[in-house]
Amino acid sequence: MIRNKLIEGSVGKEKYFNWRGGEVSRVEGLSDAVFAFAITLLVVSLEVPHTFTELMNTMLGFFAFALCFAILILIWYNHYIFFRRYGLVKPYTITLNSLLLFVIVFYIYPLKFLFSLLVSVFLNISTSSVSNLQITNSQMPDLMIIYSLGFFMIFFVLFLMYLHAYKNRDELKLNHVEIVITKNSLYEQIIYMGVAFLSILLALPGNPQLTFWSGISYGLLGPLMGINGYLNNKRIKKTLDLMENEA
Repeated sequence: MIRNKLIEGSVGKEKYFNWRGGEVSRVEGLSDAVFAFAITLLVVSLEVPHTFTELMNTMLGFFAFALCFAILILIWYNHYIFFRRYGLVKPYTITLNSLLLFVIVFYIYPLKFLFSLLVSVFLNISTSSVSNLQITNSQMPDLMIIYSLGFFMIFFVLFLMYLHAYKNRDELKLNHVEIVITKNSLYEQIIYMGVAFLSILLALPGNPQLTFWSGISYGLLGPLMGINGYLNNKRIKKTLDLMENEA
């Protein structure tokens, strides 16, 4: 299993956080299977090309697949770090994890549809994966709302999972720095949710120009996450200094 290999290689290991996750749990194993299934859904509709021209057209669909794959890996890595940090396998966590997996499987189709459409428009290409896509300008706001709702729900569930870990900080025996890092993870999920919510608000009126900005609004994630990361480093440094003074 890929998680075992990553754990053995200490991939994602954090300098100031002691991992409490032990052996890969059945919950994590099931989650990996669902993530793998979701990735399969990204390509399962592609037919085997019959000519070299069809092969080249299919290869052009790589761009949309790569973008969708990157988003899924981002979610999976967030999931992987959570279970490595806290090792929480309780009924509440299992329920939230099940909800997360349900949303991810549902989210795949609007994700693939949107990015296949965007790649075909911006790169001016027509591939076997986008030739049958049909959407009118009046339907674009609805597409952005569906996409953003899925994006929001995924990170809302992750927010609830991290919130649960934070509430159980005493039971988990988190030290001061680990509490700061846990709170920062909550801030990260809030940023993801906030941008998705902004995108929904911009798409709701159904105005084509606002719908365009609904998609562009996701560009805010980079700067906002960068600022949050900078502030988090300062908070960690301040906490470490206080811990040294107390010692």
